Amino acid sequence: MNDVSSPSPRHRPIRWIVAGLLLAALCAAGVFGWRAWQARQHQAERDRAAAGQQLAALQQSVEALRRDQRANARGLQDVAATNRILRDEVLGLGQRNALLEENVARLADHSRQGAQAVRREEAELLLSQAQQRLAYAGDLDGARHLYALAAGVLEEIDSPAYLNLRQALLQERTAVDALGPGVRARTAGQLAQWAAALDALPEQAEQPADARRPWWQQVLSPLVQIRPADPQMLVARSERIAAGDALQIELSLARAALERGDTGAWQQALQRMDGWLLRLWPDSPQRRRQRQALAELRKVDLHIALPELGSTLQQLRAMRDGKEAP
Repeated sequence: MNDVSSPSPRHRPIRWIVAGLLLAALCAAGVFGWRAWQARQHQAERDRAAAGQQLAALQQSVEALRRDQRANARGLQDVAATNRILRDEVLGLGQRNALLEENVARLADHSRQGAQAVRREEAELLLSQAQQRLAYAGDLDGARHLYALAAGVLEEIDSPAYLNLRQALLQERTAVDALGPGVRARTAGQLAQWAAALDALPEQAEQPADARRPWWQQVLSPLVQIRPADPQMLVARSERIAAGDALQIELSLARAALERGDTGAWQQALQRMDGWLLRLWPDSPQRRRQRQALAELRKVDLHIALPELGSTLQQLRAMRDGKEAP
């Protein structure tokens, strides 16, 4: 009986070759995994460095905005000082008006021509004050009151030569009344409504319905939320806080420009606000409405432009200078 023969020596090299190939595959997989891990580590370090640079740039921008705000605050203080000087001048004009009224009382027994001259100067003073209130302060209520006083003064002059002057004053008063509360008051209300509507903006992009999403997103939706990334939006909490502060600063600058009637500064502030709006909130119908509202506000001209403004005063001065017979 033959003994059971041992495995043939020729099969042993094949097993060693297979074992060597497996060991080489494991080594290659380990090297590939180590290199991939190193690449992810380098990429993460580059991302952290880029985020740090962006944060530093944003902090520099916020600091620049704060410097601009301080400069605007100093400008507002200068404007307030100028307004105090103007109020003193208005008080002086009021005292002059009181002196004119005293002169009218003294000249009650004088000739009719002298009384008309005094009334004409009083009306000129009132019209000049009304024009200054509209041009520099945008004070429509004060201007309407002064126009009413000037109309009362002109009504007391019974000369037929003043008929055209009273008609011109009526047209100017009608144009001023048609302005309503004024462009600055209306714009301030619209800006306040726009700022209040920011709280209703969604902070996350609208997700598509399950029927419109791919099957793999529907499968993974209980475990992870998949949403498109917007490269303009800020994600880090520190960046969003700084951007929100910058938006509030721009809102304050817009209000200051509105108070001054500075159309250029107003439009620039709204343009910067639109940029922060894109950085803070994702695309949505609400954000598009907010941007459309900002675009409409940028078109507003803060100056009062009336073709009739000052026409009565010019005609009255022409009469005083003798260009038109009283």
